[in-house]
Amino acid sequence: MRRTTGAAAVLGTAAGVLLSGCGPSGPLPLVAVERDATGALVAVLRPCGDDVITGLSLFGARDDDPEKNRSGWEARDERRGTDAEFPLFSPPAAWHPTPVGRQRVLPGYRYELSFGKAVPDYEYSGTVTFTAKDLAAVKPGQVRADGRVMSLGEFEKLAEDSC
Repeated sequence: MRRTTGAAAVLGTAAGVLLSGCGPSGPLPLVAVERDATGALVAVLRPCGDDVITGLSLFGARDDDPEKNRSGWEARDERRGTDAEFPLFSPPAAWHPTPVGRQRVLPGYRYELSFGKAVPDYEYSGTVTFTAKDLAAVKPGQVRADGRVMSLGEFEKLAEDSC
């Protein structure tokens, strides 16, 4: 009986995944912006399990210049994916975030709060997009996620079901 080498087994598995149509998925509803009881905006991240995540950022661009981050922050470190909640413009210091531009939600800007699964091959991302107008519709105890306003409980179930 012939043994398959490790490389051949990996290639066979990869070919099977490609032929089956499975592969990296697009953005998942694993990120939300909550308005807490005091009215403050809170980022809510729900990575799948203990996945390593990367690319944590809040990217805010003017409608007339959508390619340049002018309001937000970036955290370049990879993190073990644990649930996180923090003020929208104040990610945990342990993430070594770099602030970018003005640190508040600005009218005329479109924002994206996101992260991606880092290993083994960036299989999914968690993203929420919003404007100041979108967040004005979020009442205390609600979140903006998946293009709409919902309760925090609905978001938690949506994120869980997405993993």
